[in-house]
Amino acid sequence: MSNLTVQDWKKIQTPIAVLALVLVIMMALVGFANYYSNSQEQALLAQQSQLNSARQRYQSSGMEKDTIIRYLPQYQALISKGFIGEERRIEWVDELRAQHQLHKLFGIKYSISQQEDFKPGFAPNLGGFTMHRSIMKIDLDMLHEGDILQLTESLSAKNTSPFILRDCEITRLGSSGNLSSQLVANLHAQCELDWITLREPVAALIGATP
Repeated sequence: MSNLTVQDWKKIQTPIAVLALVLVIMMALVGFANYYSNSQEQALLAQQSQLNSARQRYQSSGMEKDTIIRYLPQYQALISKGFIGEERRIEWVDELRAQHQLHKLFGIKYSISQQEDFKPGFAPNLGGFTMHRSIMKIDLDMLHEGDILQLTESLSAKNTSPFILRDCEITRLGSSGNLSSQLVANLHAQCELDWITLREPVAALIGATP
């Protein structure tokens, strides 16, 4: 190979410079293309993640909607009975008097304590609801033990809040030896009922606000 002269170098100097510039530009374009491809891939993954999250939220909301629609009638029925919401002690007393008169029982006395929080062992998870109870004390003269059972069963059968017959002490009254046809009380019952109510989380929070 013959040596290039100065004139030859001058002739090829410009093409070499252009070639070098083209190579630099091509390398820069390749690097930019790789960077753009990676960034687009990351953006695509982020969009897919957001889409999956949105799809899950939509499906979850759909399931919640289906659950609400499915159980709404039962929920409204519990509200109507007074199991959910504010206590209805006036209705409790009215129903107690009505059933007492209906079954023609002996004289009855009753009192209701202030409502208090109630955390029974049989309901560990209430889903944000809070359970409360109001204790009703009953003093009732009876002809026989079935009177108190008849009274509580009648109360339970009515559209009232649920209650628990928590304690009942029955004592025998002294016999007067009266042989007349008039009925007299033979027993006396002292019982305690727990009237149960549930309060929704928002309602409970409002009620706790001073």
